[in-house]
Amino acid sequence: MTQIPSRIELIAGAAVPLRGDEIDTDRIIPARFLKAVTFDGLERHAFEDDRKALQTAGKMHPFDNPVHRGAAILLANANFGCGSSREHAPQALLRWGIRAVVAESFAEIFFGNSVTIGLPCLTASPADVQRLMAAADESPTRQFVVDLQTLHMTSEGLDLALTMPRSAQESFLSGDWDATSLLLADYEEVERTAARLPY
Repeated sequence: MTQIPSRIELIAGAAVPLRGDEIDTDRIIPARFLKAVTFDGLERHAFEDDRKALQTAGKMHPFDNPVHRGAAILLANANFGCGSSREHAPQALLRWGIRAVVAESFAEIFFGNSVTIGLPCLTASPADVQRLMAAADESPTRQFVVDLQTLHMTSEGLDLALTMPRSAQESFLSGDWDATSLLLADYEEVERTAARLPY
């Protein structure tokens, strides 16, 4: 998996539209894949049951469509990531190549799990999400930029406002979302604290 920088200010790339409200975590990554000891390889199973069901019906899931291969931004509708709390869901998306999700709304636990791994989740109005999806459908290679400083998403004549809780925005811009890097940045203090512990 590509290393994510601690400070995240801009996410640029093509977008993949995923239509439908209430897409839950069991659809993002089916429960049978939660047995994995690590998250390695989860990207192969993202939306696996949805993809198979569409294939059976002679249709194609956006994650199977070669025109969306390499997309960095996922576009979704309302209450994305609802259902059970499983950190495997954002992990599967991140490992597939998604670097930001823009949706009408998110389930709170999915949002928190995403922040923890450096996957920004931003909201846009339903009308703006529809505009973004239409633009991505019309030109799958079209490049979009998500700016976490200005909270805007831009692309060739589009400039749309996004929202995100201030605490999450600041954690991405400062790099504070990355707990491991924070520990390593002052590892001498970690060692001093460990030396004082009685165990």
